[in-house]
Amino acid sequence: MGAGADLLQKRGLIVSCQALEHEPLHGGDTMAKMAVAAFQAGAVGIRTNGVPDIRAIKRAVPLPVIGLIKRSIPGSEVFITPTVEEVREIIGAGAEIVALDVTNREQRLEQAGRLINYAHQAGAAVMADVSTLEEGLAAERLGADFIGTTLSGYTPYSPRLEGPDLELVRQLSGRVHVPVIAEGRIGSPREAAAALEAGAHCVVVGSAITRPQLIAARYVEAMAQILG
Repeated sequence: MGAGADLLQKRGLIVSCQALEHEPLHGGDTMAKMAVAAFQAGAVGIRTNGVPDIRAIKRAVPLPVIGLIKRSIPGSEVFITPTVEEVREIIGAGAEIVALDVTNREQRLEQAGRLINYAHQAGAAVMADVSTLEEGLAAERLGADFIGTTLSGYTPYSPRLEGPDLELVRQLSGRVHVPVIAEGRIGSPREAAAALEAGAHCVVVGSAITRPQLIAARYVEAMAQILG
């Protein structure tokens, strides 16, 4: 395991507590309360977006926080912690682990290496969000402490799947020497368990737990088939 593995010693659930500006739960202490609920349920970590929520969650729960900042850069598809400015903000807010895009787009790998080094020098670990096996292998070479399957299906060259990319979890778990974190389209407890069986060290679940508008929509859609 990598140098940051002691931050997530237990295998288990990481709850993604995020709400974007246009979503109903954005703002206030809502995500901190979500994190408390996750902690009470037995989660081993929290993943969250933005300085205010990182700070609030660090005050609310004694769990390691994977922090990121989603910020659009004109002309770029990379928006998960795109530059050193976001890395600096995340670490300053108190997150122990910085999540960032480590995909093979826009010469991102070269920049990601510099961001990983910066985070390590500042005392933080790094979770590399990748979309393919090759990117995961590159992330390990660059020094990432954790490798997440977060971006599988969100790059033009990765498979589009309705559910989680369990095959990528298996491939990475068999090839890399740092913990693999399964993330992306994990919508049920059964899928989360399957990700562990595929070799994931931890499993991130977000929308199925912390985005009630999407949870409610699943019920509405299922009932619509009956209601006509």
